[in-house]
Amino acid sequence: MFLRIIFIGQAPFGKDCLQALLDQGEEIAGVLTVPDRPGQKGPNPVKELALERGLPLLQPARLKEPEAMQWVKNLRPDLLVLAFVTDIVPKAMIDLATYGGINYHPSLLPKYRGGSAMNWAIINGETETGVTIHQIDAGIDTGPIILQQKVAIDPDDTVKSLYFEKLYPLGVQMVAEAVRLIREGKANPVPQDERQASFQPVIKEADVQIDWRQSTQKIYNLIRGSNPHPGAWTTFRGEKLKIWEARPYRAYGNPGTVVEIPGEEGFVIATGDGAILARRVQYGSSPDKTLALQFVANAAIRPGEQVRI
Repeated sequence: MFLRIIFIGQAPFGKDCLQALLDQGEEIAGVLTVPDRPGQKGPNPVKELALERGLPLLQPARLKEPEAMQWVKNLRPDLLVLAFVTDIVPKAMIDLATYGGINYHPSLLPKYRGGSAMNWAIINGETETGVTIHQIDAGIDTGPIILQQKVAIDPDDTVKSLYFEKLYPLGVQMVAEAVRLIREGKANPVPQDERQASFQPVIKEADVQIDWRQSTQKIYNLIRGSNPHPGAWTTFRGEKLKIWEARPYRAYGNPGTVVEIPGEEGFVIATGDGAILARRVQYGSSPDKTLALQFVANAAIRPGEQVRI
């Protein structure tokens, strides 16, 4: 049995998933990806691969647009495959495919539904997460589970390291595996246990302001869970200071006080039960992330100065 697949995705992850399906010999009936945006850096990876392989391509602003719905209907798909999709797939579009659709999600569903699953898992101090491939329905990350695999969240993992080193390569492999199982009639979707479900909103800067009265571990988790976006922040001399890289440090003082400037590493800020060593920061309106040591020199920071609680 062959499946006529419509692939929906974006970014390098979407491209690699599409490539994995092509390498597996799947029949790609068409590709949906995001529109080109003015001033975007570099080509759209999914579009690039689709054009290279001569695949039918559409780039709607929203998947619910009548043009997108009719385009999908005309292609008579058996399966929709989603990889890095930030738009809602209309139920009417799902219903156009014989076997509906499947989606990659970077958490152990039903926990951490929503668009910032990796961020919140790290911020909340979880020690494991994973990849779930699930059927899509009218809800957000609520459909039955086809495949799921756990990975460890190491003590110093950031969202960046967790994604690119663990969840990204595993996800590419599992998307292809799920399609194979469906094609071979071996998929056995399992409904999600709603008693274990949690949903977290898309993370925003307002969610990641540092409260220096909290414990060192909580603050460290917040910094790790905000890298590479949106960046945990505080204020210093009236300007926003984002802390991108840090580590726990053994020192004590009034929370929010610069207590030490050790050697060549950066500067130390006291927390509710210890301290954090800031190692890479971004200050004020500067677009650049700089070594904290350089910031110390440029700003002439001295022990005893305060950052805002």
